[in-house]
Amino acid sequence: MSRMPLPADWEARADEAVRRGERLDSYIPRFLFDSRVSFLGYAYGCVVGWVWGSLLSTGPVERHHGLWVFRGLPNWAFPRGGVCVGNCFLMGDDAIDERVMHHEAVHMAQWRHYGILMPILYRIAGRDPLRNRFEITAGLADGRYVPR
Repeated sequence: MSRMPLPADWEARADEAVRRGERLDSYIPRFLFDSRVSFLGYAYGCVVGWVWGSLLSTGPVERHHGLWVFRGLPNWAFPRGGVCVGNCFLMGDDAIDERVMHHEAVHMAQWRHYGILMPILYRIAGRDPLRNRFEITAGLADGRYVPR
């Protein structure tokens, strides 16, 4: 979870970030969402996740919430507490938390919806989880960004 104090208006900012993302989505052709095209991008993400996880994981590989969880990756290999790439969650040595796994399962669904656009749109949304629509819709509390 972020250790910085939360701004008083963080919820309003989060709502605006989600609305801004929805406006951005309105400019993207519909056939790119939840389609064969997005599935190909999702499948590509799954392969990248598997390769990355297989090469760098030193811990067990487990299945949680439909995700393949690769544990024991070095800290430089992922941001914050872990990263979801396709249907793979790449993480360090932290214990598995069911709420975090739920959060990551939402990211997996986002990958399926957006396909190869997911990493591009995520980058556009920015690193601040309180303003990143993907983190917000996956659940800030479940992702440990705000107190539960």
